[in-house]
Amino acid sequence: MPLAAQNPVVPLVIGGDGGGSGCRVVIADGAGRVLGQASGGPANVTSDFDGAISALHGALAEAAGQIGLSLHDLGDAAAHFGLAGVQSAQAAARVAAALPCRRAVVTEDRVVALAGALGDADGVLLAIGTGTIIAATRAGVMRHIGGWGLQLSDEASGAWLGRGLLVRVLHCHDRMVRHSDLTRAVFDEFNNDPGGLVCFAATARPADYARFAPAVVQAAASGDLAGEALMQQGAAYLTRALAVIGFGPGDALCLTGGVAPHYAPYLPATAQTAIVPPKGSALDGALRLALAVVAQP
Repeated sequence: MPLAAQNPVVPLVIGGDGGGSGCRVVIADGAGRVLGQASGGPANVTSDFDGAISALHGALAEAAGQIGLSLHDLGDAAAHFGLAGVQSAQAAARVAAALPCRRAVVTEDRVVALAGALGDADGVLLAIGTGTIIAATRAGVMRHIGGWGLQLSDEASGAWLGRGLLVRVLHCHDRMVRHSDLTRAVFDEFNNDPGGLVCFAATARPADYARFAPAVVQAAASGDLAGEALMQQGAAYLTRALAVIGFGPGDALCLTGGVAPHYAPYLPATAQTAIVPPKGSALDGALRLALAVVAQP
């Protein structure tokens, strides 16, 4: 028997986070006990609004199905979604209107990432996956740097590393710099045809570029000159950002996401010694903030 039919007064709480590589949702009861969870495709509402909403709907439907419910049954749930590409109140309202939950709060992804990693504590977060989140919280006040999307920002991100690698491959082809094992391998993937890279870039989305990031990280760790150069350039940006955001002695520093932990060896010693494990994931942060929505009248 579906949960709603068993106990129609059970409050449902939904947390969701989404970025350029995928989205995740969790459905819990009012006490925060997880009832169902699922993942879906990319959910950057700036680069592909319709695709993001479709991915979220798919993940929500899957999670709801695990407890015998449908999307329609989620209408009264209290929810918080932190999504990449939410750059304004208007964008947040548009996303909220497209979701099945009538009590949905929608924010940028850095809000849930910070809540998950640090909880109520002060500190600085470098959450770097397909995109880049640089944020700090002190006494409940959040500050952030960057995160404006790959076209104008997202330095040090997986997508940025991948795009930078393809740029370097073309520079190698033009004899501006020397090939390395990494650039040769990537050029081989495109049949040593610079036009292939250009065609790829014409339609590539952040997630498409980000698929090259693991190769950059691995190559850098093995001493490849191209990989090292890209990681050092990304780390230099992060080091400047930490200074601007006010990172200093005694501050906790969390590195989360698929890419951020790999930057640790390239950061200054003061940053390396400040690194602490995150308290939770961005999805944990979304659920935590969703539970706060329950308390609202």
